[in-house]
Amino acid sequence: MVRDMPFDGLVMAAVRRELEREITGGRIERIYQPSPLEVLMVIHCQGNKQRLLLSAHPQNARVHLTARARENPLSPPLFCMVLRKHLEGGRIQEVSQPGLERVLTIRIQGWDELGEPAPRELICEVMGRHSNILLIDPGSNRIIDAVKRYTHAVSRHREVLPGREYVPPPAPPKLDPLEAGEESFYRCLLKGSLDMPAAHALQQCLHGISLPTAREIVYRAGFPVDIALEHCGAYELSRLWLTARQVTLQVLCGELSPSLLLDGEGNPVEVAALELTHLQPASSRHGSMNLLLDLFYGAVEEREERARLCQSLMAVVKRETKRLREVISLQEERVAAAAAADRYRMYGELLMANLHRLSRGLKEAEVENLYDPEGKPLTIPLDPALSPLENAQAYFKKYAKAKQAVEEAQKRLAACALELEYLLGVETAINFAATREELAEIRQELEEQGYIKPAGKEKEKKREQAGPQPLVFTSSDGFTILVGKNNKQNDYLLTRLARGEDLWLHAQGVPGSHVIVRAQGRQVPETTLLEAASLAAYYSRSRQSPKVAVDYTSVKNVRKPRGARPGYVTYTGQRTLLVKPQPLNPPPQSSPGPGGSPDRG
Repeated sequence: MVRDMPFDGLVMAAVRRELEREITGGRIERIYQPSPLEVLMVIHCQGNKQRLLLSAHPQNARVHLTARARENPLSPPLFCMVLRKHLEGGRIQEVSQPGLERVLTIRIQGWDELGEPAPRELICEVMGRHSNILLIDPGSNRIIDAVKRYTHAVSRHREVLPGREYVPPPAPPKLDPLEAGEESFYRCLLKGSLDMPAAHALQQCLHGISLPTAREIVYRAGFPVDIALEHCGAYELSRLWLTARQVTLQVLCGELSPSLLLDGEGNPVEVAALELTHLQPASSRHGSMNLLLDLFYGAVEEREERARLCQSLMAVVKRETKRLREVISLQEERVAAAAAADRYRMYGELLMANLHRLSRGLKEAEVENLYDPEGKPLTIPLDPALSPLENAQAYFKKYAKAKQAVEEAQKRLAACALELEYLLGVETAINFAATREELAEIRQELEEQGYIKPAGKEKEKKREQAGPQPLVFTSSDGFTILVGKNNKQNDYLLTRLARGEDLWLHAQGVPGSHVIVRAQGRQVPETTLLEAASLAAYYSRSRQSPKVAVDYTSVKNVRKPRGARPGYVTYTGQRTLLVKPQPLNPPPQSSPGPGGSPDRG
């Protein structure tokens, strides 16, 4: 989750320069609003089609060209219809940015209903939670509409409503790196706490500078990235001022070197309009500012969407497991309470054995307990309104009812235990899911099982086009090892990909992945078997255990009972290995089949 706002004024300047080259003179063919705070414009320019994304998202606001497709609502929102009315068919005349403000203005030549010229301005303000997208009539400087409307009750500075005069957002109390004098720079930098890192002071003092850029300035000035202001004398402050001016001037003059930093797994973690040399030797990618922003925010949105989906699925599983545990506790109490059933049977049989000694109207009967080795007397409560025989029959009925209650509670208990085991397996699959697609598979499974209300028909059709995609590994001996990461993938492995001579593995007694070793008529070596068993242990609920028991058998010995829940199987002829849970290196390949994710069995 990115919160340092990498989209600073320098990034906006880099985007502006590229947009001037890519979309100026272009014709706006279509406008979409894929989400409440996003606008996507399809622009035809110089024989190419470009997609320009404008976002007013509170954390991920930005503007850049994008290659990623987005789903659009069936009914366009009001703001989208307003933009279509005023901008579709218009031509982009100019792209501008005031100073180092994170504000981009796109001037568009449109036409009204009579065919008369009607210039318009589309303004994207990138200001965190105050971000906005506004359509302006430049002739009257009036707001036509905005993606976020608000009154003076929300902002004392301005109202954003149709018909109101457009007032630019308030300028932050910061210095322009190119216009500020050296003395004013010193005063601004030193007005804060002296134990503050110089990079933080730069970010707070200079306009258009994000924290990663500020750290880069400190590093390029020749100082440690975390140097504090208290360690900066006249020389250090002078170096910081000169370096900040130099970096800003390079970006504004188009001497760009946009960079996208990647973590050890190749995931984007930072983006900037210049080379972030202070983070070297971290791996990085270079290219146009628009391309790198598209990659960076695509990864951010993927992580955020995955986190949201994971959280929602986990909430469903937690809710259902809590309900099941409560039901199991209740059924256990019923089973324990029904233990009195044998006492009712004994009362009835003892009354039958003593009918000749008893008469109607008795409130209790003291009889010899034939079931007691010592033959001690036993007092049995009676209903005085019933005859001794009717009292005995009443106890036999109580016995039969209690016995039936025990049987029903035990059946319910067994069913709940199986369902709980299933849900714990789904929980394991959610924890192991690495992509949004894998989580979508789990959601679809929970929908099919009735835990979640099904999604719309269009989404269901899109899901049907992609099948499960289990993980694919290659063992040290060259054997293919397939790992299902959820119930759908586990079933897909067993019913579609596996052959009878293949080996099937699963962690013993815990939810986890089904693992298949493709034998292809060959004897599976011990090395491959141990590697597959380690994978089965790693992709199980016992991943954190030092050693895990893993069962293995031929696929022909594995059966999926009719009507069983996804991922559930029975098997025979198994043998067991005790292995350490660990993945294989290198990382897995993509699946050879039509698509999927991990689960329990």
